[in-house]
Amino acid sequence: MTRRLRSTCLALAAAVAALLASEPARAHKAGISSGTYRLHGAKLDAELTFERGELAELLPGADRDGDRTLDELELSGARAELSERVVSRIVVRGDGAACPGALDGVASSDGDGVSLRATFECPRRPRRLGLVAAFVDALPEGHRHLATLEGGGTLTDAVLHAGSLGISHDVGPGADGPSEAPASASPGFFELMKLGIEHIVTGYDHLAFLLGLVLMGGRWRALLWVVTAFTLAHSITLGAAALGVLSPSPRVIEPLIAASIVYVGVENFFVRDAERRWRITLPFGLIHGFGFAGALAEVRLSPARAPLALLAFTLGVEVGQLAVLAPVLPLVMWLRRRGWFETWGVRAVSAAIVVAGLAWLVARLSTR
Repeated sequence: MTRRLRSTCLALAAAVAALLASEPARAHKAGISSGTYRLHGAKLDAELTFERGELAELLPGADRDGDRTLDELELSGARAELSERVVSRIVVRGDGAACPGALDGVASSDGDGVSLRATFECPRRPRRLGLVAAFVDALPEGHRHLATLEGGGTLTDAVLHAGSLGISHDVGPGADGPSEAPASASPGFFELMKLGIEHIVTGYDHLAFLLGLVLMGGRWRALLWVVTAFTLAHSITLGAAALGVLSPSPRVIEPLIAASIVYVGVENFFVRDAERRWRITLPFGLIHGFGFAGALAEVRLSPARAPLALLAFTLGVEVGQLAVLAPVLPLVMWLRRRGWFETWGVRAVSAAIVVAGLAWLVARLSTR
């Protein structure tokens, strides 16, 4: 191997390690919050759920220890900031008239979630409600707010984001109360599918794991078994966690995901191809599935909308995974036919994957 090729491999490994290890503790946060807004007479009751890490970014003054999350003590002292930066930035109008809001309470929810309760008082019972979730603009790019407006026996769903912050709902003359089905599910479905695609494409830890798996090459049939086992496994646990059947804490799952990346990178120094690697992708896929589901589980979707949201998000994850693997697999197969890559390139990239996995592992253990 020439000195130039050796330098190329080392540079490639360094670039991969730097890319994968960037923002290690937040490698695949999906950026989802939820809000259910129920109208009772002239009063709109709101319940919002956020992931603690993103709420810390929204409330920089509350994160006193700078660990990018909010513990119970920090939450208890953040009421004024929550009122200012969340509740006051929810603009509610009933028939065009302003409905001022007030924070009622803050509580921890399942996993790493935080639940906020607020009340908005309209001058009279409205026939048409409008809501703008302006706080989304202050959250990280790509954040989605799953909003449901209920009143008059019907409900309206929308997925709000920086490009579309508003939702409206025709209450009509009927009695107050939730309906049994959303008025329109299609826009929310495709937004959630898009979110699943973004989740895997920007989930550098999951991508590092997949790269480590296919890096060894092998027969197409063996690689297909590896990817299929990973897909089936993470689909099982994604569904179980998102539906509340089984939902381990992210404080356990996130370090395990990082450890799985380290394992695959180290194993690449000892295996020759992808034959029988499905045996490790199956259990590791179960762990990664809990990571995928964390965002949907933490926002506590209502039973009526959870199956649809789960289906859309899962399809998005699979589409994103296929979009990544489609160019990567042929490239890996082509590179494996080059002697220099077979000898040095695989080792250099595997070493970079190990470094990135260790960086994620240390970062996630330190923020537990």
